[in-house]
Amino acid sequence: MSKIEKVLVTGKTHTTHSSAGTTSRGHNGSLDITLSSPGSAKPEHELTAVQPHPKAEQLFAGAWSACYIAAVGLAAQQMKVTLPADTAVDIEVDLGQTGPAYFLQARLTLSVPGLDHDVATELAHNADQICPYSKATRGNIDVALNVRTE
Repeated sequence: MSKIEKVLVTGKTHTTHSSAGTTSRGHNGSLDITLSSPGSAKPEHELTAVQPHPKAEQLFAGAWSACYIAAVGLAAQQMKVTLPADTAVDIEVDLGQTGPAYFLQARLTLSVPGLDHDVATELAHNADQICPYSKATRGNIDVALNVRTE
């Protein structure tokens, strides 16, 4: 896997989890999406405050974060862990260059305030094994997985 020498652009999202669905918000307010899980009784798809041309990296981060936070919910159920009300994931996807070649890299940060750090780390890694976006990127791009419990 090649390391990026020069970051050209970064797409950032902050996605929260609730029983009403998930919301993904771009770091500059340019991407607000209300998402639902497959099989929901009433799917909601709401795009608000979307600029005419959001960055592809931001759209990818938003889709990945929605999938990952759903995987966190599944992993928490399997582990019999109650998620804090303010559970969230922040994803940053960089488009960069090494020589003439272009690459992606990403940073995922799971925030589970008040949860034991070891439990939160296990939860983050279990969700990473469940999430199809994480599976698709594994071994293909450099990904850092971080956990915040404060």
